[in-house]
Amino acid sequence: MNVAIVGYGKMGKLIDQLAPEYGCEVKLRLDVRENASQESITRENFREIQVAIEFSAPEAAIANIERLAAIGVNTVVGTTGWTGQLDRARAAVEQHGTALVWSPNYSVGVNVFLRLTALAAKLLAEEKEYGAWAWEIHHITKKDAPSGTLLKLVEEMKKAGYARPIDVGSNRAGAHPGTHEMGFDSAADTITLRHAARSREGFARGALKAARWIEGRRGFYEFSEVLFG
Repeated sequence: MNVAIVGYGKMGKLIDQLAPEYGCEVKLRLDVRENASQESITRENFREIQVAIEFSAPEAAIANIERLAAIGVNTVVGTTGWTGQLDRARAAVEQHGTALVWSPNYSVGVNVFLRLTALAAKLLAEEKEYGAWAWEIHHITKKDAPSGTLLKLVEEMKKAGYARPIDVGSNRAGAHPGTHEMGFDSAADTITLRHAARSREGFARGALKAARWIEGRRGFYEFSEVLFG
């Protein structure tokens, strides 16, 4: 399968490195300088491309997504910090009959962690003595805070029926690849759920897994649908 990488930073380069393991050949690599205003997202450049993997920047993501849909290319979006524009992305995909997978985090472990957190929130929803917190830490260069993953975790807790306040915190320091912690505390005990990433590799592998899955499909999906149906 021929893929394009839109956004050739640290994640893009790691995806490029791992692509052959997933039967993917990277035919096109676009960094910020080559695609500052989506000028490189053309039908000619993408003529041989089945799927684009988009890891750019929050301010560029929605324009890249809309342009890729307009030229008929299915897309896996790993950029974070843009999800306030999900409705625009969905509309573009539906208008042009393409497909898109998005996620605040492409780690398989994080997506299992999301489900465990939602289950804990559901089980404690009516146990009013339990308060909750949500916390994360990432490297100093991460642009969004709190992380998209932490916001998604909190959203899933609320969807599961946990209606009480959730105290949210985040830190940025050093080169930390990412830790997320969800906790429930009462006078009697504390429950702590934690996911710690060791490297970016899990995110890259998840994105490539999503790229294989979305080839030939139509529609708007979350990565959890790739993993769990």
